[in-house]
Amino acid sequence: MQRKINWFGIAGGSGTIALIVISLFVPWWIFKVGSGLTPGKGLIEASVSPLNTNFAAAGSDSFTVPLIWALNLSMMLTFAAGGIIMLIYSVLPMKPYSKKLLDFSYKKPLYAVAFFVASLFAITLLVQGLLGFSVPLAGSSNVQLPKAMTEGASISVLVSADFLWPFWLGIIVAGLCIAAKLYHRKIVPIQKPVSAQPVQPSSSESVAH
Repeated sequence: MQRKINWFGIAGGSGTIALIVISLFVPWWIFKVGSGLTPGKGLIEASVSPLNTNFAAAGSDSFTVPLIWALNLSMMLTFAAGGIIMLIYSVLPMKPYSKKLLDFSYKKPLYAVAFFVASLFAITLLVQGLLGFSVPLAGSSNVQLPKAMTEGASISVLVSADFLWPFWLGIIVAGLCIAAKLYHRKIVPIQKPVSAQPVQPSSSESVAH
């Protein structure tokens, strides 16, 4: 009997592990104040991903916020568990416990991407509501700072942001994990419950009646 393997799961699990390593060095989204997207040229810089987030100001080393670091760490551990479990499931899709492994792991990249995008939208809306100027999710724009922040002076700064390639890789990985869920139905057909047949009385019981 040929051994069945969920190749979408192999690709999704491997992609998840690779995405963890890549995200430690390359952010999903970059934001800069005071310059374009040239590395190391902004007055304020933010390199953001669900797994690693760093901030930097002109003339200072990069730093992180303890709460954000804790969130990144928890997301990294969840990602790693999801990727490893997806790989285990993919080579053993016929085991009785395989569906539980799949149900645990396939959602992790999708939830990470959705939470990341929702968080960016929430941050931009919060900044606009509190400070009175909009922050682009992608592209560059000149932002007029509120005069309350500049003591009445009229000051505008260049604000730039962009999604980098690990973000798009995250979307691809999420798609592969969803494909693994759908492909599971093909390699492991759903067994329909057998309906109970009514018990027929024996001939001796019929004669007795």
